[in-house]
Amino acid sequence: MIAMGSTARSLASRAGAAARRPYWQRPSPAYLVRRWPDLTATCVATVFFWLSLTPSLVPRPWYLQGLIGGLNAAIGYALGVTVSWLFRLLVGRRPRPAVRAHAWQAYFLLSPVCAVWLISESAHMQRQLRALQGLPPSLTWHTPMIALITVALWALLLLLARAVRLGASRLIRLLGRLLPRPAAVGLGLLLSSLAVLFCVQDLVFERGVVDIADRISKATDGGTKEGVTPPASRLVSGGPGSYIRWRDLGFQGRNFAGSVLTSEQISDWTGRDAVDPVRVYAGSAAPEAFAYDEDPVAAQVDLAMKELERTGAFDRDVLAIAGTTGTGWVNANVVEPLEYMHDGNTATVALQYSYLPSWLSFLVDKEKAAHATRELVEAVRARWAALPPDERPRLVVTGESLGAYAVEASYERPGELLDNVDGALLLGPPNFSPLSEEIRARRDLARPDAPWEGPRVVYLQNASDPVVWWSYDLLLKRPEWLDDPLGPDITPEINWFPFVTFWQTSVDMAVSYGVQAPHGHRYGAGPVDGWAAVAPREGWTDADTRRLHDFIAARDTPY
Repeated sequence: MIAMGSTARSLASRAGAAARRPYWQRPSPAYLVRRWPDLTATCVATVFFWLSLTPSLVPRPWYLQGLIGGLNAAIGYALGVTVSWLFRLLVGRRPRPAVRAHAWQAYFLLSPVCAVWLISESAHMQRQLRALQGLPPSLTWHTPMIALITVALWALLLLLARAVRLGASRLIRLLGRLLPRPAAVGLGLLLSSLAVLFCVQDLVFERGVVDIADRISKATDGGTKEGVTPPASRLVSGGPGSYIRWRDLGFQGRNFAGSVLTSEQISDWTGRDAVDPVRVYAGSAAPEAFAYDEDPVAAQVDLAMKELERTGAFDRDVLAIAGTTGTGWVNANVVEPLEYMHDGNTATVALQYSYLPSWLSFLVDKEKAAHATRELVEAVRARWAALPPDERPRLVVTGESLGAYAVEASYERPGELLDNVDGALLLGPPNFSPLSEEIRARRDLARPDAPWEGPRVVYLQNASDPVVWWSYDLLLKRPEWLDDPLGPDITPEINWFPFVTFWQTSVDMAVSYGVQAPHGHRYGAGPVDGWAAVAPREGWTDADTRRLHDFIAARDTPY
């Protein structure tokens, strides 16, 4: 008890000494919490916060603005500390205490005024962006809360960084008792870096974020959307006679199968005779998938192929292979226009490779998405190619977001895609998608005079879609999509700043569904125009396209 009491008094004494230290004096490196941060670093952090207030691709709520502000302020502070350290290293002296005191006074006087003014201007720019993208101009922009979140997050990250530095310093001193100084410094920095990497990757990310997301997503995958019931059609997975049970389809698979159009619904719109469409979906929860220990995807593909044979999918006019997103989602606004267009004489097949959300699937399942879709594409095409040429359905592929990436990853180059399908419609492919990345790099914006021959591949990507434009290059390189002319739904107030634009675009992806189509990552009725260009039925006209586009756009489905 006496030892504990003396330790507490010692810590209190040291904390009191730190608090009484004048702010113009350099604090001891042994303290975790200094009374005053570095002035140069604080100024750079403040500038980075101001830059984060500029608009980006889509409107964002005030709490995410605070998050971006805190992250960028922390990055700015780190850069400022580096500049300050290099200055002291090269010059060998610091400004006089009186100069530093006046500089701090100027900072405390000017920075709050500038911050309030710039946050207010930011709200004005956000309202302009909302109007540009068809959203109501009303916006709640809590200036004090934005500043509070920014300061709190910046302070937390600063404390964590100082804790790491203090721990590394003490470890180096401990190693210095056993090793020469250079070896102690090198080994101490290495061990500290490995400890930070382990904590962030293993404890925080894998055992924290991933585990929580996995449990939530797994529970969701076991549920069913309200109003969705098992299909009555024998031509749909999970329906009567299906090799795949309803409960094994997963949440998105049940939505896909349970919301299938009927021939009556299609006839009501077309005014012509129609047939029930074929929809095949192989969920990742099928018991057969667990029998293939080395490659469970092979079991899913076998199930999908059996379902395609059972439903007579290869006798249809059009056979579509749909790449899915991380959760296994297939956009109804992509599938249904094709079914209306061809009077239901279509078959669509999809495969679930994960139940995790797309952002997490990108981090942990990206290659699995490519592998699963590639296996399905190759199996379907092999069966399709074995048919006599005059008896083959029109083979098309489609995908949205991570599903578009999965489709692209099934082919080595754009020419191979064109050689192996009768058409493709890809929506909002992520920036890392291999084919679209090559096409963007080698594109020719001049429209050729010759007619557009088949097979055709159509890409739909909104100018304001952050999923399409996000990449690590944004950290240090200005992107081409900010060059004139800007997209029609991008505000001219947008600009690029190192590090800042990367975090803005990263957060934009989280709110890219918060806008209305055709903005952000929503494509609405755009697939109607895409399919009209890629795979129209015989006799289809521009008037038919406009009518179907208006019909799909008028529905409640916002995708």
